Amino acid sequence: MTAEQFVRSSKAGKPAGSPKPGKEKKAPSFPPNPEPLAVAVYDNHCHLEFEFDDELGVMPWKENLDRAQSVGIKGVVQVGVTLESSKWCAELATKDQRVLAAVALHPNEAPLYKTRENLDAAIAEIEVLAKQPRVRAIGETGLDFFRTEGENDLELQQHSFEEHIRIAKENNIALMIHDRDAHDQVVETLLRVGAPEKVVFHCYSGETDLAQICIDNGWHMSVAGNITIKRNQHLRDSLIMAPKELILVETDAPFLAPEPFRGRPNAPYLVPITVRFMAEQRGVEVDELAAQLALNTERVYGSWAEGF
Repeated sequence: MTAEQFVRSSKAGKPAGSPKPGKEKKAPSFPPNPEPLAVAVYDNHCHLEFEFDDELGVMPWKENLDRAQSVGIKGVVQVGVTLESSKWCAELATKDQRVLAAVALHPNEAPLYKTRENLDAAIAEIEVLAKQPRVRAIGETGLDFFRTEGENDLELQQHSFEEHIRIAKENNIALMIHDRDAHDQVVETLLRVGAPEKVVFHCYSGETDLAQICIDNGWHMSVAGNITIKRNQHLRDSLIMAPKELILVETDAPFLAPEPFRGRPNAPYLVPITVRFMAEQRGVEVDELAAQLALNTERVYGSWAEGF
């Protein structure tokens, strides 16, 4: 399957663009372009495979990248959540220099394999993808106790996480963490089995105690648009206390659009809104923060030009 052919919305579990039964619903529009950044940065976590969706709107991946580049986003990390989407990510990274890939089975994907044997077969394919030169991270992986329950499902999720950690370490690439309602267990696992050199807490959602653990271990905190939501003071407090070398920025597009566009489809071109908000919170100039974010991102994932 080619990148152009892949249009399945893997997280939603339905074909992207498949109509809903009943009354037709108009898709919400994408927000307008923000003011471009003077110093370009990267979106270190997005899902461009969501090209067509009746709820999220329409923006093919190339248009998405072009629009992002026009406002100062010089590259993205395209993140897999299933075996199929991970293959698509790896392929897309060979087609456009602005894209690097992360590959993994999402924590909620692991229990769907039902048995350790089936899960290990899928993980073996992720392991093959991880060796490709444009694949620079294993993720998103981790634990998710919001949607997964039951002894067997949790065991499969834990096994999948530990195997993904192993693959990241063996290939000396970054580990991209998803830890919804599972902060303590994710930290315990990382410390018990040994974390890779580069760890990124995607869409950082912890309190300041988790921020301190990240600081103590040199783990990166990736900030998404939800930091702009009024109730998320804990995210702003965590950002303020983080060393400048450990912060990254992301969209998790098409999810988590920043204020004032919450509820509308997100995309990499909206990163400047989050960067400016982050700079205000940290009390630094936007250009200074942007330069630091770009440097941090390249330290984690390497050069976007390499291997293309």
